[in-house]
This record gives sequence, C-alpha cells and structure tokens, in this order.
Amino acid sequence: MPKMNPEGIYVNKNLRLENVQVYGFDYDYTLAHYSPNLHRLIYDLAKEHMVNEFRYPETCLKFRYDQTFPIRGLHYDKKNGCLLKLDFFGSIEPDGCYFGRRKLSRKEIEQIYGTRHIGHDQARGLVGLMDFFCFSEACLLADVVQHFVDAKLEFDATYIYEDVDRAIQHVHRSGLVHRGILSDPYRYLVKNGQVLRFLTMLREKGKKIFLLTNSPYNFVDGGMCFMLEDSLGYRESWRELFDVVIAKANKPEFYTSEHPFRYYDMENDTLAFNKVDAFLPNKIYYHGSLKSFLQITKWNGPEVIYFGDHLFSDLRGPSRAGWRTAAIIHELESEIRIQNDDNYRFEQAKFHIVQELLGKLHATVANSKRSEVCRLLSEELNDERLKARQKMKNMFNKSFGATFLTDTGQESAFAYYIHQYADVYTSKPENFLHYPPEAWLHVPFDIKIMPHHVKVPSSLFKNP
Repeated sequence: MPKMNPEGIYVNKNLRLENVQVYGFDYDYTLAHYSPNLHRLIYDLAKEHMVNEFRYPETCLKFRYDQTFPIRGLHYDKKNGCLLKLDFFGSIEPDGCYFGRRKLSRKEIEQIYGTRHIGHDQARGLVGLMDFFCFSEACLLADVVQHFVDAKLEFDATYIYEDVDRAIQHVHRSGLVHRGILSDPYRYLVKNGQVLRFLTMLREKGKKIFLLTNSPYNFVDGGMCFMLEDSLGYRESWRELFDVVIAKANKPEFYTSEHPFRYYDMENDTLAFNKVDAFLPNKIYYHGSLKSFLQITKWNGPEVIYFGDHLFSDLRGPSRAGWRTAAIIHELESEIRIQNDDNYRFEQAKFHIVQELLGKLHATVANSKRSEVCRLLSEELNDERLKARQKMKNMFNKSFGATFLTDTGQESAFAYYIHQYADVYTSKPENFLHYPPEAWLHVPFDIKIMPHHVKVPSSLFKNP
C-alpha cells in the first residue's frame, strides 16, 4: 500500500493554484511555529490568573499541564462538565468522554445523555475547542473539574468554563503570553527559513500577499524577526514580503463587522485618526473589517486563498465570503507518520478482517439458531476487535485517540469541520513549496474518509 506524505497537501475541494492571485496568512500557528512548551506556559499563566483574580483555591497552583491528555477538536459540555470527542455525525466516542480526568463508561454516558447521539438541544451547551491554544484550555478544564470532584464540592460546570475561558483570554489579551514568548524565544519559537522561501517564491511569481492576525504588531514583529533572522538578508525587513499587514483584526468579528481600519504608528505605539482608504507599502494597520478590506483591495472570490489554524475564527468567515481556504493542522504530520507505520497498518488490517468476519457471522446465522460455538466465536471476535481498536488508539493519544478518526475508524467531528470550512489542509504553509505554483490540486476519486487516510484492504493480509 502507498504511504501518505506527512508534508502533503490534502484536498477537499479542487483547487487550481494558477488561478489564485492573492495569498493571505494568519500568524500564530500558521506562519509562526511554536514548540510544545507554549501549551505549558499558557496553562500556567491561566491557572495563576484563576487563583489570583477569581479566588480559586491555592491548591490549583499545583496543577501541571499534561501534554499526553488533550487533542484538538474536543467539545466541553457546559451543563454536565464533560470533555467529549464526537464523531462525524455528532455521536459521543465511547472511549472519549471524560468527567475531569476520569474516563466515563458507556453506562455512565447513557445515564448522563440518554443516548450516545448529541441532539440539537444538547449541542447548544457544547463548546468546540478547535485551535492550537485549546490544548491548554482542555487540560485546565478537566483539572479544575477533577479538583472540585476530589474536594467533594458542588459546582456549576458553566461557571468553570466561563472562568477558564476568561483566564485563557486574559493571558492573550493582556500580553502576558506574548511577553513570555518574546522573553525566551528559543524556548517557544521555532526558526523557519522555509517560510521565507515560500513567501519569496510567491512574490517572484507576482502574487499578492497579506497578513491578517489578531495578535498585536510588536509581538508579530518580534516573532518574525527571530524566526527569519538567519534567513533575511542585510537591511531586509519581513514587512517587505507583504502587500498588506493587519494586526489586532479581532477575528471572527472582522468578517461580519464594519469597523474602520486604523494606521498604526510603530515608533510611538499609537493609532492615527486619519481615514484609511488605501493600503500603503510598509505600513501597519489595525482592526478593520472584511467589507472595507474588499472595497480597498478589490481582492474578491476564488482568486484569494487564506491560511489559518482555527476553523471557526480563521476559516469560516473567508469560506462564506467566497475565498479559498487552507487549514494548517500541525499534528497532521505526526498522525500520518503513525498511520504509515507497519505496526499500525497491521492492527488496522486485523481490525478490518475481524469486522468482516463478524459481519459474515451475523449475516449467515440467525440469532434464534445460534449455537454455543457461534456465541463463543462471536465473543472471541469482539474481544480481538476491541484489542485492535485499543492498540491503534494508544499509538495516537491514550485518552482520546487520533484527531481525525474515532476508535471505530469513523471521521471525527473535527474532520467534519475540516470538510466544511477548508478547501485544502496541510501541516504548514511551506508544504506548498513541494508543488508547482500552477498545480491543479484534485480531490481523490476514491475517498472513503479523510483524503490523507489510507484504508488497508484486509485481503492484503490474508494467507494465499
């Protein structure tokens, strides 16, 4: 079986790159690559804010970020306090429901929700944790719930979410995390000359490039200078790579509001009062709206592609505006390497073989006529199927498994959102360097699940 490329571009909707004239980028986790240390920094700053400002017990300061626990794409239930992994159809993954740090059994899931399927009313109480910052948030939510459970204290799960969310937002909006990153960039940022190569190639091909980020300019400037300092030539500035630079854009409201753009004075760290009716070279702009952006630039429709990591804040608005979209999912590389591994493929084939045998057994023997031998065979096959599922899950994440798949091989809810809002997805923007700028990216003709998945036929593993 062919192995998938960890640095490939995977296509949900056909994309002809020669028709794309404008490339837009988010900053955090899109152009900027961070080390896993950042999750711990955000987690620690948020828990300290909850203790110092919201008067949570000081014992919460002993919490430690657990990088093995969360994955992207989970949902938090504000009514019941559970962290859920959902499949493509909105059903709870049986082994992906946690109350605090304790995994709930199927029986407990049914007692709380009545059924594994989340209905429309219940869905209103769910909050999706979809961007890369959500790792810290998911872990802190689970730890705070577990603390109240262990202390045998009553609590409202909605209040916990609101407090954790406020703390995470404060860490970003106050600049705490930005100052932490820039104070020790070698610990948190990853140098990356490939980004410069990609942006330079686009300029040489005559493409327009813009940066649209929620982060403040000084933070972006510090990060870009650090990441590209070994690659930029003397006297060159990263700003020269972009036709337009917009900071503190306030996405996703940027796509629906009518806020005006403001000039940002880099020297005095102030905003000018004069009206913005054109984007000038080497200038920085704050705030604004999609409506004004389109009026000024005249960059419309499918000639524009926007890269971002947050499906809701970054990609939903551009998708609805008619732009093409590219989702940046950093963990895609590691998950593809796992699914390419022979040990994973063996368990995957074993799982499909057992599924096939179970199907044949149920199709040929009626329930009323099953013998003891059939019953024992069915139980044995089910045991083997569960073992294969557990082994595959543990190769990804022992708590929640793979980001894109459920334990049964179905697409996850996160995969559903990728389908909905991303024309293409890849692990980092510079992967586009592996493709000609005039390439025509096609949806695979034989898609069963996500384009980057390969379904290993069980027949390949049967004895001849």
